[in-house]
Amino acid sequence: MRNFPRIWLPAALLLASLLVPPPGFAADPVAEPSTPPPTAAPPRVRVTTNMGEFVIELLPDRAPLTVPNFLRYVKEGYYSGTIIHRVIANFVIQGGGHEAADYKLKPVHEPVVNESGNGLQNKRGTVGLARGEPPHSGNAQFYVNLVDNSDLDPLATRWGYTVFGRIVEGMDVVDRIGVTPTGAMGPFKSDAPIKPVIIEKVVLVDAATPSSVPAPTANPSNTTILTPH
Repeated sequence: MRNFPRIWLPAALLLASLLVPPPGFAADPVAEPSTPPPTAAPPRVRVTTNMGEFVIELLPDRAPLTVPNFLRYVKEGYYSGTIIHRVIANFVIQGGGHEAADYKLKPVHEPVVNESGNGLQNKRGTVGLARGEPPHSGNAQFYVNLVDNSDLDPLATRWGYTVFGRIVEGMDVVDRIGVTPTGAMGPFKSDAPIKPVIIEKVVLVDAATPSSVPAPTANPSNTTILTPH
């Protein structure tokens, strides 16, 4: 039998020969590292009143039920021609439910579940959802805290008032509204601005044309709504 000489290749060279693709072989392209999609900026709305404008930044990650509820009313144009009907210095201003022309309470959609346990506190400049005595009775009316109002935050023994936004522009306008003279006006026995503070419109900042949404239904039981106190 004829013997052939053995050829010893260095280990590194042998490994290299195994890693080199044969001619005509197309190697898989190197995958580019994926970049996460940019996080969407929180939605903002501009509230225009006859005393000036202010902008609310909404916080849907902390109030995922309350923010869409509020935006539904905004997209409907619901707040146009309503009033800031309650002003208490060093406490809150509140509005968005009564017609400026005759102080009548506007019809509303179904109430929203109370989200006051979302970790947001009623600090100065935050925006919350007004409600009645039942904890899940909030609908369209909103308020702005003029000072820190820890009494509106939830406790282990009671529900609080849901914070769903914050003022990012125009807090000076809110403060001016907060010191306007008040008294008995229309159906309100106290705390109503003597010179009406009218909400002319509330619109999404840089928003497209509002989408179609169902019309609100009348809710007579809301006429006695109790709000932050």
